[in-house]
Amino acid sequence: MSKSQIRQHIRMLKGMFSEQQLKESSEAIIQRLLASPAVHRAKTILMYYSLPDEVDTHQVLDQLVEKGKTVLLPAVLNDTDIELRRYTSPADLKGGFFDIMEPVGEVFTHEEEIEVAVVPGMGFDGRGNRLGRGKGYYDRLLARLPHTYKIGVCFDFQKMPGIPADEHDIKMDVVI
Repeated sequence: MSKSQIRQHIRMLKGMFSEQQLKESSEAIIQRLLASPAVHRAKTILMYYSLPDEVDTHQVLDQLVEKGKTVLLPAVLNDTDIELRRYTSPADLKGGFFDIMEPVGEVFTHEEEIEVAVVPGMGFDGRGNRLGRGKGYYDRLLARLPHTYKIGVCFDFQKMPGIPADEHDIKMDVVI
């Protein structure tokens, strides 16, 4: 299947679940994420503020902050660029591009300090290939973070036998 066909297939599968079912399925994934030695050791973690059809990260952001972690979230600047901002609480969020809640906190420029990146995707395969929503934001960002341990998170139905990968596509180190 092509990337667009896989995206369409995953959207159809997501539509078979209610928002509540996806939220409940997220709990086990988040527990596995929190149990990860990489997350446990990391001081600075790049996360994402989930959309209703993604693995729900809303609660884990605050849990990580409570554990003393520096939590970063992406904020979309335009059609091609995102910047990273520090997250300290839900008060740091406002509606941004694509109706995604984005941080308004201080801009984080010390990318070399990011030890773990937790990355959403439309689909993943067993080789760590990731299929995003098609805009390339994460691939451009992750290309700047070669030293960062990359964790893809998704529901089981988003794990595919193979994802077509181009040379600019950034692989995950592990998929949960």
